[in-house]
Amino acid sequence: MKSAIISTTVAAPKSSRHLLGTVRGELSGPTLLILGGIHGNEPAGVLAAERVLPQLQRRRVSLRGEIVLLRGNTRALERNVRYIDADLNRQWTAAELDESSLQLSESAEQDELLIAMREAVSRARGEVYFVDLHTTSASGKPFATVGDTLRNRAFALQFPVTIVLGLEEQLDGTLLEFVNNCGAITMGFEAGQHEAATSIDHHEALIWNATVAAGNFRSEDVPELAHYRTVLERVGGRRVVEVRYRHAIVPEDDFCMEPGYRNFQPIKRGQLLAKHRAGKITARETGLILMPLYQKLGDDGFFLGRDVKEFWLKVSALLRKLKVGRYMHLLPGVRRDPVNEYFLIIDTRIARILPLQIFHLLGFRRRRWVGNNLVVSRRAYDVEGPDEFIL
Repeated sequence: MKSAIISTTVAAPKSSRHLLGTVRGELSGPTLLILGGIHGNEPAGVLAAERVLPQLQRRRVSLRGEIVLLRGNTRALERNVRYIDADLNRQWTAAELDESSLQLSESAEQDELLIAMREAVSRARGEVYFVDLHTTSASGKPFATVGDTLRNRAFALQFPVTIVLGLEEQLDGTLLEFVNNCGAITMGFEAGQHEAATSIDHHEALIWNATVAAGNFRSEDVPELAHYRTVLERVGGRRVVEVRYRHAIVPEDDFCMEPGYRNFQPIKRGQLLAKHRAGKITARETGLILMPLYQKLGDDGFFLGRDVKEFWLKVSALLRKLKVGRYMHLLPGVRRDPVNEYFLIIDTRIARILPLQIFHLLGFRRRRWVGNNLVVSRRAYDVEGPDEFIL
């Protein structure tokens, strides 16, 4: 990436409420945005950033580029609730950005946060990285979430943690996906349970590792790096998991998770996972359970996933570098969307031998089902970033 610009210039007096601090080095280098608390009941990322900021300022002479630390949903953080009117991490779509209503607390938050982020990337002198810090209602091992571009994957594989692929396919309107589609290298991180003090420690370790992985510091500039890697290694464990199913819920479901489930706990097909108004909810396949819901607010009951072997990651990288995905529309039952050249429409009655996992290997993500047709889209900036980063 050559440079970074903003798409609009807007003055907003309250955008500064989202800025925890910024540290800019004298040498050019990447811009690393760290965001905590996009959900107000997840303060651990903000607390970790506040802990790290003074140390970053003292090491400014060694810093390349700029590190920007941000708060997410500031009003919800003040009340210690997930959100006030709407989930701030589900409204980063073109429609929401165009039609946001300032009558909603989260619409005001979105406008302010977007301005703060645009101000940061307008100063960028190199690649832009974005790390989104989260916690979960259930206890369990920390893990990273990645939109599966090769650029994101290369960044995430520098951390000694479990990597979850495909989560963004199950959710609409996340900030991580929005920034990724603009051309940044992105990664989310779930550090543990909301109220656990260890979650703050995990986020702190993640931030320091990110400053080196992004290239803001050399490893020798962070003498404690080995310690922070050990913090993550003790609770992580290097593996890659692909999300295969999301159980979406609404308040009227009266959803209640069965007690005792933890992130990455193995489950078997048919196993009782939860109950709702219509009866029992059982596992649709054998695999791993992720982020079981043990809080009142939220529209994700749980996720199911499976391990991905390293062999398939290597095959995937090779096929994408060879740009095999550009020719998938030539296969029987596969055609380009007439409106968007980056979308493919797959008639699964004809293309029975092309399951979704094949398209994942080639860098496509699932968009939606329309009858027997599966609509997928090629990921933007899979191998190379944009010449100009426009947020």
